[in-house]
Amino acid sequence: MTIYRDLSAEAAQALGQGLVAGVDEVGRGPLVGNVVTAAVILDPQRPIAGLNDSKKLSEKKRDALFDLIMDNALCVAVGSATPVEIDQLNILHATMLAMQRAVAGLTMRPERVLVDGNRTPDFGIPAAAVIKGDGLIAAISAASIIAKVTRDREMAELDRCFPQYGFAAHKGYPTKAHFEAIAQYGVLSEHRRSFRPVRLALGLE
Repeated sequence: MTIYRDLSAEAAQALGQGLVAGVDEVGRGPLVGNVVTAAVILDPQRPIAGLNDSKKLSEKKRDALFDLIMDNALCVAVGSATPVEIDQLNILHATMLAMQRAVAGLTMRPERVLVDGNRTPDFGIPAAAVIKGDGLIAAISAASIIAKVTRDREMAELDRCFPQYGFAAHKGYPTKAHFEAIAQYGVLSEHRRSFRPVRLALGLE
């Protein structure tokens, strides 16, 4: 597996040329919900200004870029793995599965896949990992934004179903408010039972 580290802006731009699918994930750390991935092939004829690591963008900016990406990219696909799959496989392998699902969902076959981070699953296509790629490679930045907005919207929907847990605010991450809600209201089917705080709440540790 090829891993790119400490890429210069020029090297990152060169690496991102051609029919490249950028891939990123959101939601490895939360105690609840899916881990969500996205794969994006951008159109070089329709560049999108302002792409960056989704964590460095405001919610308003992410939402605006989400629409621009969906309207202007050559191809976008989302993949996910459920809490049950996360519990069965562990979060790393579930994330790799979700990435494979996203790339498999693309309606165009890319020449290569570039994944944010330090590892890639087998896509059946040449692939490489790019450390901090979500801030360096436009297609990975776009995937980061699509995955983040998609998962945040899933958490907003879960919040509408279970407002007492505060999912719209903490997005399922292990915050004090989330721990207090679990203690008061219990564990939902959407919680990841293999994660230690959930196991503790269930009396399994």
